[in-house]
Amino acid sequence: MGIDPSLLGAGEVEVLHLRTHAKALIVPAIVLVAVSVATGLLVAVLPDSWQPVADWVVAVVALLAVVVWVLVPFLRWLTSTYTFTDRRIITRRGIITKTGHDLPLTRIVNVAYSRGLVDRMLGCGTLILTTAADMPVTLDDIPDVERVHVMMTELLFGNDKGTAPAGPSADDH
Repeated sequence: MGIDPSLLGAGEVEVLHLRTHAKALIVPAIVLVAVSVATGLLVAVLPDSWQPVADWVVAVVALLAVVVWVLVPFLRWLTSTYTFTDRRIITRRGIITKTGHDLPLTRIVNVAYSRGLVDRMLGCGTLILTTAADMPVTLDDIPDVERVHVMMTELLFGNDKGTAPAGPSADDH
């Protein structure tokens, strides 16, 4: 599912729509397991004389921990998207307060990417776009960043025939 077509300009074509890499969910998954284990252990070892109040306290603390350190990061990941069209790059973020940024392709003068060791192992990276104002715009945790880098280069500078490509289908991800 890409961006709502009503948000695109006349004749504008969505080339690629993707979400930030799922690596953002590794720590929340570990926290979920840790909170579950800790909750089970606490309920098992607390004295019977503290029941049922202790069970309720443990459950409320566990629920708060899951909401803050698991649910909120998941919702942030779920609502952070990048859409590449033949005219601009559209970023959208936000759970309650939605923020967005559109970067016209005509403002981009250079495209680069960066991949650290963990990024290479997970298949993602950072796309670095330099604008005409020499202001770099970084898009973090782009899945398959090398392919997106090639796609952006072709969109911006055309292919070897001097024409802009049709680009990969939005259904590629």
